[in-house]
Amino acid sequence: MARTRTARPDEISIQASELFNRFGVHILEKYLSERAIRRLIPYLIVLFFIILIAGVVTLFTLGRNIAVEEAQARLTLIANAVEANLQNTASKRTDWQNRLAESLPAGATLEGRQILLADSNGKIRAAAPITANAEERTLLQILGPDQPVTILGSRAGVVVITLTDGTDALATVRNLPGTDAQVALIQPLGKALSGWRKIAALGTTLSLTTGILLLLMGASFSWLSERAARAEEELTSARTDLDVAFEKAGLALWDWNIARGHVRLSQSANELLGRDGSGSVLPYRDIASAMHSGDNLLGAVKEAVRSGIESFERPFRMRQKGGHWAKMIFNGTFRRDEATNEIHLIGIVSPRDRAQTSAQTETAGDARLHDAIEAISEAFVLWDADNRLVMCNGKYKQFYNLTDDAVSPGAPYEEVIAAAAAPIVRTKVTMSDDKSSGAHTYEAQLEDGSWLHIDERRTNDGGYVSVGTDITSLKQSQQRQQKGEEELKATITDLRQSRRELEQQKQQLVDLMEKYALEKNRAEAANQAKSEFLANISHELRTPLNAIIGFSEVMENGLFGPIGNKKYLEYARDIHESGTYLLEVINDVLDMSKIEAGRLNLDIKSIDAGEIIKDSIRVVAPVAEERSIELKRVGLKQLNMRADKRSVKQILLNLLSNAVKFTPRNGRVTVRLSKAKEHAKITIKDTGIGIPETELSKLGRPFEQVENQLTKSHRGSGLGLAISRSLVEMHGGKFEIESSEKDGTTVVCHLPLKPIMSSPAADVT
Repeated sequence: MARTRTARPDEISIQASELFNRFGVHILEKYLSERAIRRLIPYLIVLFFIILIAGVVTLFTLGRNIAVEEAQARLTLIANAVEANLQNTASKRTDWQNRLAESLPAGATLEGRQILLADSNGKIRAAAPITANAEERTLLQILGPDQPVTILGSRAGVVVITLTDGTDALATVRNLPGTDAQVALIQPLGKALSGWRKIAALGTTLSLTTGILLLLMGASFSWLSERAARAEEELTSARTDLDVAFEKAGLALWDWNIARGHVRLSQSANELLGRDGSGSVLPYRDIASAMHSGDNLLGAVKEAVRSGIESFERPFRMRQKGGHWAKMIFNGTFRRDEATNEIHLIGIVSPRDRAQTSAQTETAGDARLHDAIEAISEAFVLWDADNRLVMCNGKYKQFYNLTDDAVSPGAPYEEVIAAAAAPIVRTKVTMSDDKSSGAHTYEAQLEDGSWLHIDERRTNDGGYVSVGTDITSLKQSQQRQQKGEEELKATITDLRQSRRELEQQKQQLVDLMEKYALEKNRAEAANQAKSEFLANISHELRTPLNAIIGFSEVMENGLFGPIGNKKYLEYARDIHESGTYLLEVINDVLDMSKIEAGRLNLDIKSIDAGEIIKDSIRVVAPVAEERSIELKRVGLKQLNMRADKRSVKQILLNLLSNAVKFTPRNGRVTVRLSKAKEHAKITIKDTGIGIPETELSKLGRPFEQVENQLTKSHRGSGLGLAISRSLVEMHGGKFEIESSEKDGTTVVCHLPLKPIMSSPAADVT
């Protein structure tokens, strides 16, 4: 009965190892070779660059969405606060602008935010900050009729809409419970994304810099790869030449990996061992199948490994194609691979009767070997076990400046070195040093700057072989690459430092903006309190002052009978004049306080500027006649425009009164009306005492007067020019003053034919 044979575990392991060596190593060498990796790296760099761009775009998109969401959250919080504050003040105050101002939290109008308060009809009654002609419009005219916030109100939340002027903005509308009023909060989308744009600009700069540096590194690697490919081709050519030389000499190189069980053979080994095919790596089992059964080469090798013998020599027989046995001899040595820690048996297989071949064949093989060594681009020299020269090539003689007579075969080492002119070595870097095996590898930089890679090893018979390779180009490439890496690291460090500094500056700006907003709110509150105080005190003073003026006028006119003493009549006249002047001052203070507090409303209607100039000249004409001052009117006699008639007349009366007041006797005051670029231009020029150039900056400020020896006798509150400037600017116009001492003063008012009203309080300092 036949018995089934079961494979032992060690046999299965050996078979698996041989299978991997046959197919796995081949696949790894084919697809993961150094050349394949070099070709793959440029594609990886391009892929990384694409991923970098995609990541930056994704990051910027997410950052923009986050910035919009944060702005919406802030606008929601402010809207909630304003809504709650307006409900608390709804029953206490009826003034829309004050109610809105008191309901605003700190920083509500920063970053371009605008708060609008509208009545039940949607008409805007108050705005913060006070913007141009906002109170003449409705919420639908600003937001648009088809927007979700105008339809759904607070249920729509904060949404991104396009305003009627084409601006993209964040907006929300809240209905105030208990009233029909509405409050709308608007923030331009560009203002909300200003911080994100700065970060995006910095991220774009860093990404572009990284991409450029990556492309430069890829170009450098491509250039180095080309150099390495050429060096690899030269090395392959040299190996081919050596294989040809060994084949002609009837020798075969043998590299046996004992741990893995595969053998690497030279091209000449197939014919020498009587094998079919051209494979250079094959399992030892294929060789052992053609080996004589009495020659246990594997057992001898294992015994040598256990004994620790370095050199190995063993005869064996191989079956040839004709069926006869050929006698071979193996000479080799054991070496341990430092990378894998695996033992290799490296040696030469030659016919056993090679020593009996003809001298002519041996001479021909030596000649071929010498030609092959001479053809390689490295400096090559071989010494025997007695330190006598075996052979060297022309590169070695050129390197040491040796003559042909000095390098004859058999020359002692000492004589060759004595005759050599060794190059001066400036730098020497040891790469590896294995004293046990006699291997020594180092790199040397010569005096002329060139670099050599020198590899020195002991042969199996105790000889010595040295190969020197010129690696100057490779070293220069490495130095350039190292310098580029250092510059790249320095650049990255600078960019990181710049980014930290920008972040610190950004935080400082945020802190300063918060402090500025706080101080601005305090200043506005103080200015508001001051204006309210002046308005209240002016109202309180006007009542008794009117009584004083009235009683003094009664006494002056003697309505209840004549005054006994003329001196009393003179005192009554002085009381009446002083009271009248004081009332004018109080009226000016009251007007100025109304302007600063934002309580002065303009009644815009169609008016004739020429008619108002005519009436104003008629009012100041008596005073001018008393001082023999000529009032002259030139330019247009009629000009229709839209403005507040009372304010325009007050501007003209203030300016004409000042011109007459500060013009000496027999002087002239000229009033000119003209039209320029949709503006009415009113020019008042006098031949008065003039104003020094250094004092012009004071004019137009409340309670500021220019005092000199000519003006000390003139009374005034210093509010006339300030009121006139503020009224002109409330119409959206421009106020200009030109003056020089003794040459007179020229005041020009530019009033738009269709006014664009602005906030007066924002321009008064």
